[in-house]
Amino acid sequence: MPEGWGSPGYWLLRLLAQGADSTAVDSPGGGAAQTPGVAASPGSDSVPSSEVAQTKPNVLETALPGVKISGYAEASYIYSTAALPDGPVVGRSFDRLPEFALNVVKLVLDKPFANDRLSAGFRVDLLFGQNATVLQSAGLKLGDRGDLEQAFVTLNIPTANGNGLQFKAGKWVTLMGVEVIEDVFNPNWSEGNQFLYVENFTGTGIEVGYKWNKYFDTQFRVYNGWDVVKDNNTRKSFMSRLGIAPDGNTLLAIVGYLGPEQAANNDADRKGLNVVMNRKFGGRVSAWGQLDYGTEDANAALPDPTKKAEWWAVGGWFIYDFSPKVGVALRGDYLDDKNGARTSGGPVTAPFPANTGNQVSTGTATLNVRAWEGMLVRPEIRYDHSNVVDAFGEKSDQVTFGLSAAYIF
Repeated sequence: MPEGWGSPGYWLLRLLAQGADSTAVDSPGGGAAQTPGVAASPGSDSVPSSEVAQTKPNVLETALPGVKISGYAEASYIYSTAALPDGPVVGRSFDRLPEFALNVVKLVLDKPFANDRLSAGFRVDLLFGQNATVLQSAGLKLGDRGDLEQAFVTLNIPTANGNGLQFKAGKWVTLMGVEVIEDVFNPNWSEGNQFLYVENFTGTGIEVGYKWNKYFDTQFRVYNGWDVVKDNNTRKSFMSRLGIAPDGNTLLAIVGYLGPEQAANNDADRKGLNVVMNRKFGGRVSAWGQLDYGTEDANAALPDPTKKAEWWAVGGWFIYDFSPKVGVALRGDYLDDKNGARTSGGPVTAPFPANTGNQVSTGTATLNVRAWEGMLVRPEIRYDHSNVVDAFGEKSDQVTFGLSAAYIF
């Protein structure tokens, strides 16, 4: 494994360096799930915020020259003190059912491009299992438990600084957030509230990306909208990102977005800002922070259609590796969904009750065990609280205990 793979700061550094290399699966690479990186893990095109697995993918060559295949498989069990009678754990996504589950089998096909010449590449990510149900985009569905998470081509035009100018067309993961769709590359097993409620998962459109120097890189996207393949109105959405790496231990990513996201409505814009920060403290310790703010113009789809909706969220992560085989990740996050726009009846697989305002706070502790080659075993305990009466069945809080096991190949 290349030196530094286990460092969360390393992952975001590659995230901030998008355009400096291809999205190859034989090199590390996800920000959230979301933010395209230089090279990709089996998880996503975006550079994972933290490769807690610290397991090198056994990338396989296909019959096509230069095309590689990788992925992972994951199963889990979760228990909740407040699961609903019909099963769902309210407010959760991939870990929404209190039972043994096949979370996901993921396959990635990737053909990297070269930065120093006219070159092209592609990437395809397929998901199967209960996680795929949450992620499916409107207009594209591979059955009830299948999803084409990403499918895009990249065209590279060489530049004087050697980094190249990249154009991407197709479907890709979002530019926002610390956490990515592939939970095996996140600090914690369960996905946090910011990932689930204030970010999009994917978009379909075009992107241009350029790394200006070792300190700055940028991406700009025009796409059909949040989590849709077929546009649900006649206007496009926009998202841009600025990456800043002032030194080898400090990283910053700023994302802005704007566009109408409701069906048959061109006037109600959703707009906001996402900020991700990372600081490394030696080889074993790192910390992450994320801030979000967003609004949506008044429209009939909101819980209160007469008012503009507003929300904000903050999250922090602390990661410590006791050894190369054992580490711990702590997360605390808070979401103030002032008008219920992001949490009322959501997520659809395990929804909160209808509301016109929801304040959700969460504390999570995850043990990351890498005692077996290629394996990641993760026991986790999590506490959720909401100000909504009976948010979790008949309670305003819940405690969950989870255990996941994943093999990364």
